Amino acid sequence: MTDQAATADQQQIPRVDVAMRRVVAWQASYTRVTVCIDMLCMLTAASLAVNIRFLVPSYRPQAYLAITFALPILWFITLRLCDGYDSRFIGVGSDEFRKMFNAAVCLTAFIAIASYVTRFDLAREYVAIALPTATVLNLYARYQLRKRLHRRRAAGYAMQRVVAVGHPDSVASLISNLSREPYHGLSVVGACLTGDTSFFSVISGVPVIGGIDETTRAVDLLEADTVAVVACPELSGPRMRDLTWKLEEYGTNVYMAPTLLDVAEARTTIRPIAGLPLLHLEHPRRTGSRIIVKAIFDRTVAACALFVLAPVFAGIALAVKAEDGGPVFFQQVRVGRNGKPFKVWKFRTMVVNAEQILARLAEQNEGNGTLFKMRKDPRITKRGAWLRRHSLDELPQLINVFRGEMSLVGPRPALPEETAKYDGTHMVRRIVVKPGITGLWQVSGRSELSLEDSMRLDVHYVENWSLFLDLQILWKTGHAVLSGSGAW
Repeated sequence: MTDQAATADQQQIPRVDVAMRRVVAWQASYTRVTVCIDMLCMLTAASLAVNIRFLVPSYRPQAYLAITFALPILWFITLRLCDGYDSRFIGVGSDEFRKMFNAAVCLTAFIAIASYVTRFDLAREYVAIALPTATVLNLYARYQLRKRLHRRRAAGYAMQRVVAVGHPDSVASLISNLSREPYHGLSVVGACLTGDTSFFSVISGVPVIGGIDETTRAVDLLEADTVAVVACPELSGPRMRDLTWKLEEYGTNVYMAPTLLDVAEARTTIRPIAGLPLLHLEHPRRTGSRIIVKAIFDRTVAACALFVLAPVFAGIALAVKAEDGGPVFFQQVRVGRNGKPFKVWKFRTMVVNAEQILARLAEQNEGNGTLFKMRKDPRITKRGAWLRRHSLDELPQLINVFRGEMSLVGPRPALPEETAKYDGTHMVRRIVVKPGITGLWQVSGRSELSLEDSMRLDVHYVENWSLFLDLQILWKTGHAVLSGSGAW
């Protein structure tokens, strides 16, 4: 190595160290705030428990005051042992909340065992109030902290600078997805592409630095702290290993997108076979107890919602009828599970002769393909526009759920003319399960999504369904509906 090359290498690493120190600094600050909030939540819950359990201060044992002040420390230690402060999961709600539940179970077990071993008669009411209350308070506090982080990331703060590596199409898709969802905290600042890079100077608004062999130069030049590698044949095992060794010298984070797409972590397991770490892929489960539980959950919630929302139904029905005297409900044929057609129920939001007017508006379609969408559709009534904005027109679909034709969460119910174009493609996977009132498409942009994106989200849901995912989507749907975002 020449003296100039050695000097260049010495000058590269400090620049990247500055980038890494910047990331570590905000992560450390975020973690400190999180620790303080966690301990404050436990202290609040423990204080509440001791005051409820011992209503008269004079009968309040001093030991419980000591336990009340010790619990926040034990809570912090338990969360630490359960990876509750792992920087890899900052801003990732599902993993963060799961680790908090694990910590709560572990702490409860520890307290039970410790009281048994020490023969200390710890009041069950105290524990039953303190730990569940602390968990609920802490989950809410973490949720608010995460939403605050997402707002900061949307404004461009607390982001990791990423160099994307891979095929042009895959890199462009990665850039598009990350720019649309900045809450992940990854901002692509440069790209290194496979093949002849002379055809590219910019890809999806991001500068192309060169080929994959120039990844380390791109990291240094752009002061990046992260490299995201999209799977490609050019990066074989040995070549990828060499790249990670080089990036290790810079302290750069490395993310790899697997060749398998739309497969959640729960379906994959790494198994060492013949000295090789092989990835075992489980097939999606669409039969058995899981589906029975989903069906019971759907119909129970639908029945309760129809009963509770009966006055709302009546009010909307009167409003729709009073506007133009037309029918209250609108029915349309959609395709259900395994291609079985059914009629979906909605509150009517358009004028009575909407279908006749549609022919004159066909050229103004702003939708994502087969579905006709228009931001200022003249067929939509004044009250119908308000109902659509807040998705209240879809409430009658609870009838479809109760009848077993739909689920609360699932792919968007497709039109027959849509499914006729599938022609044996992978989009057929969308109709192997029941369609849903809401889904990933509903909480990821609604009408703003392209046809490809909405279908991709539907396939992802079908491949990775779980009851926990359903609960997440229902939670996010509430926010999307109240804000009216992406609806038109």
